[in-house]
Amino acid sequence: QVQLVESGGGLVQAGGSLRLSCAASGRTCSRYVLGWFRQAPGKEREFVAYISRSGGTYYADSVKGRFTISRDNAKNTVYLQMNSLNPEDTAVYYCAADDSVSGSYRYTDTYAYWGQGTQVTVSS
Repeated sequence: QVQLVESGGGLVQAGGSLRLSCAASGRTCSRYVLGWFRQAPGKEREFVAYISRSGGTYYADSVKGRFTISRDNAKNTVYLQMNSLNPEDTAVYYCAADDSVSGSYRYTDTYAYWGQGTQVTVSS
């Protein structure tokens, strides 16, 4: 089992940047596919990005070209660099992990482990 703790959220002006971190403990994160999701008030949790065990990266169309997911297995940490933020990016951001052999990693149901979330607020 793995425990996930997000950090790095906050308030930023439109056009600004933030970097989120998610620290994993309990088991080495190299065995997991790691994802980022977000949930805005009154909306369902939605896919943002995921990174495979081998480092392949995949993004939602809404963030492609602005966000970058990366992982540092030695630090047991996954990152989400967010640039050119706009108010529509305001949400609670969650990291997630899964160690199944295969899955549809753009979907919340695939992931067995979740962090508690970190708030990102983008002001206009």
